[in-house]
Formats: sequence, structure tokens, C-alpha cells
Amino acid sequence: MFILGNLLQAIATILNVILQLYMWVIIIRALLSWVNPDPHNPIVQFLYSITEPVLHRIRQLVPMSGIGIDFSPIIVLLAIMFLQGFLVESLATLGARLQ
Repeated sequence: MFILGNLLQAIATILNVILQLYMWVIIIRALLSWVNPDPHNPIVQFLYSITEPVLHRIRQLVPMSGIGIDFSPIIVLLAIMFLQGFLVESLATLGARLQ
């Protein structure tokens, strides 16, 4: 059973790193929206291409027209924090118990 425990802990660690990186990408995207960057810049295009599908889905689920402030990055950040606190911690704890 220790192999399954190690596998679950490794998955939890990798998932935590991916979620942490995506959190930083969302934060950078939100900060870029304040300065109106060049849309032809490859870095900006990359950031938009990996964040816009998630942010667009949130905007569809939570309509915020007329407010003037886009709360979708905040909602995504809260969802990432939830996944880190619940899913990652649960996998890591389960993996530790199986060792």
C-alpha cells in the first residue's frame, strides 16, 4: 500500500504546483488588464490564451454586466484556493495514511 500512498502524495504535490502556477498567471493577467498591454506581444497572447477560457466560463456563469468591475479573476483565485485546501490536502493526507 505504500506505493499507492507515494503515488497520491506525488499527485497532490504536482497538482499543488500546477494550481499555484495558474494562480500566479491569473494574478499577472489581472494586473495586465490595468495597464492595457500590446495585444500582439507573444507573452500577452500566451497569458490570454491560457486564462481566457476559464475567465470567460466564469463570466457566463456569473453575469456581472453593468458593474464595471470584472470579478472573474477573484472567483477563479478563490476556486484555486478551495482546490488547494480541499483536494490537494485530502490527497496528501490520504497518501500519508496509506504509507
